[in-house]
Order: sequence, then structure tokens, then C-alpha cells
Amino acid sequence: MSTPRRAAVVFVLVTVTLDILAMGIIIPVLPKLVEQFVGGDPARAAIYFGAMSASWALMQLIFSPILGGLSDRFGRRPVILISNLGLGLDYILMALAPDIAWLFVGRIVSGICAASFSTATAYIADVTPPEKRAAAFGLIGAAFGIGFVAGPAVGGLLGGYDPRLPFWIAAGFSLANAAYGYFVLPESLAVENRSAFGWRGANPIGALRLLAGDRVLTGLACANFLNYIAHAVLPALTVLYTTTRYGWGLREVGLVLAAVGVMAAIVQGLLIKPIVARFGPRVALVAGYLFGAVGMTIYGLAPTPLIFYCGIIFGALWGMAGPASQQLMTARVGVDQQGRLQGAGSSLMAVANLIGPLLFTQIFAVTLPWGLQYSGLAYVLAGLLLATAALAGLLVLRGSSGDVRAVIEADR
Repeated sequence: MSTPRRAAVVFVLVTVTLDILAMGIIIPVLPKLVEQFVGGDPARAAIYFGAMSASWALMQLIFSPILGGLSDRFGRRPVILISNLGLGLDYILMALAPDIAWLFVGRIVSGICAASFSTATAYIADVTPPEKRAAAFGLIGAAFGIGFVAGPAVGGLLGGYDPRLPFWIAAGFSLANAAYGYFVLPESLAVENRSAFGWRGANPIGALRLLAGDRVLTGLACANFLNYIAHAVLPALTVLYTTTRYGWGLREVGLVLAAVGVMAAIVQGLLIKPIVARFGPRVALVAGYLFGAVGMTIYGLAPTPLIFYCGIIFGALWGMAGPASQQLMTARVGVDQQGRLQGAGSSLMAVANLIGPLLFTQIFAVTLPWGLQYSGLAYVLAGLLLATAALAGLLVLRGSSGDVRAVIEADR
């Protein structure tokens, strides 16, 4: 990789880190702010927060393929920069929100702008050879982890003073990132490699057709979909679950989420490259899902915080699955369709995030009156979904059929 492209990758990783840092800062305080707006009832707050999370996911579903298609047509740089600017302004809106309705509006805008994460992933695919993409995508995962290390910890500490202060800090990070990127970020997609923008492909149904055109893509998409649903339990319930079951405050929640981020960053930043080199991306994929299943089950059944902490180790090893899946999938489409592929993946994630938060928060609200020992059943269900994803991932070992290029040409 040339020096300019290496520098561009570094900037994208910094961009992702700062974006996730900004998002991570508000994780510990947003559910509690919702709880304040609904009179301090955790069960009612879970229902409202689940609906809010679903609205965010709906925007991801609609706009991820649009932004992916636009980045294939006009380049990655403008999509990334405009989205960063939008996120910064949105955090200011949420910092000033006088009631829960304005928080809903803020989450809708955030869902639109955060759809650009797929564009950042496409940027990495543009400048990285296919055989090295698992390590590169692992670095993106590590950037996510670093963002979640500092973000929730800082958000928890700041939220202890004022629950709105983390939103102002998040706005500052996003706006500074947009300004920095304007002067530093080069374009990764050459003009000759760009493709025409078409609404047939830039919508959730059209985007998902790309995944249906190849057996490997279809099998991985099914596994990823279950993975995304399972993952939704973490942002939807962790704050409400741990504060209710273990009596934690925002500081304790922030530090635990930071520990999760540290472990994930170690796995994805340092371990994924040798693991994939030794065992291959398919083994890493299935093993990652199985480790995640164990971690989720521990979270849900842990009677004490100490046992809950043990689940963090297995949850971190879950991080092997994402980079391995990305390497397998990006190798099966051309350079002019990486944005569309990432948009399709984000559409799957959005559908899962429509289902997951509503499902898990409803389970929490129903089981909480049964007793604290049953309040983690949503995590147990997430573990079962990951075990099923591991089984679905084995379908990838059967090889591929079909021609994904035919699907691409049909949508032009």
C-alpha cells in the first residue's frame, strides 16, 4: 500500500474512532435521559427506548443503500464529510431537547447520518487488496473498540454531573472530525471506477438483491442477520439491565462498556490477522459466533457482577466474526460495487435493529416483574441466535453458485 493511501486509511480509522467515540459518549446517558422523561419507570423507559432505537434503525434501512450508491457514483469523501457534519449538528439538537419527542427527532437524524459507516468500510475496501481485507476490517473493528473504550467511560463520568453534557462533547468531536477531514481526506474511488446511481439498487429491496445473487453472499447474509439481531441487545438493554439487576450507576456502566471496548480492540486490532492467517476466515467466522453465544448466555444468567465480567472475554472473541465475514464478502464483488455491498449489509443491520431493540426491550419489560433472576432472558435469546448464526455460517463451506455480476447489471 502506498504512503498516501496508508495515510488515507489512517484518517478513515481516526474518523471511525472519533465517530464511535461521539456515539459511545451518549450510550450511558441516553437511556437514563429517556427514563427521566417518562417519570423514572425502567420498564416504561425500556419500551420507549426500544421504539427510539427502532426509529434509528429504520433510517439506517432506508438511507444506507442510498448513501452506498451515492458513494459509488460521486466518491466516498463527500458522503463521509457531510455525514460527520450532520451528526455534529444532531448531537446539539439532542443536547437541547426539551422532551422525548425531540429525542426521537434527534435519533432519526442520527440514523440518517450514521448510515455513512458503510461508506467508510467501502473506502477501506477500495485501498486494500482482497487477501488483506480481514486485517484491515479488523482495524476498523479495533477503531470501534477504541471509541467504545473512551466513549462510555467519559459519557458515564460526565453524565454523573449533567446528563446533557455528553451530547455537547459528542457534537464537538463530530464537528471537529468533519473540519479535519475536509482538509485531509483524499478520495479513494477513481472516476473510472465509479458506477451510475440507480434507484433500483439504492433502496433496501434492490440492495438486498445483490446479496441474493451469490450463494456465499446469501449464506453470510443470513448469518450476519442473526448476528445483528443478537448484537442489538447490548445497546438496547445493557444500561437498564445492569442498573436494575446489579444496582450499578452510570460510572460503573461506562467503565464496564469501556472494558468491553478494550477487549474487542485487542481481538480485532491484534489477533484477527494471525487468526485468519492460521485458520482462514471461515473458521474465524464460525468460532466468533460461538464465542459470542457463550458470552451472551453468561451475561443473561450471571447472578453477580463478577460472573458478568467473565462474559466480556467471550464477547470480545465474538469480534472475530465481523472482519472474517467482510473479507469473504468483499472478495466477491468488483471495486465499483463495494459501496453497494456495504449499503446492502447496512440494510440487513437496519432490519435487524428494527426487530432487535423492540424484541429485547419487550422481553425485559415482561420478565422484570417475574424477578431479577429472569431479567436477563433477553441475553440468553441473543446467545441462541448467535449459535444459529454459527450453524448458518457453515453453509459458506459448501462453496458458491450464481453470478452476482448479473444482478448488478440488471439494476443498472
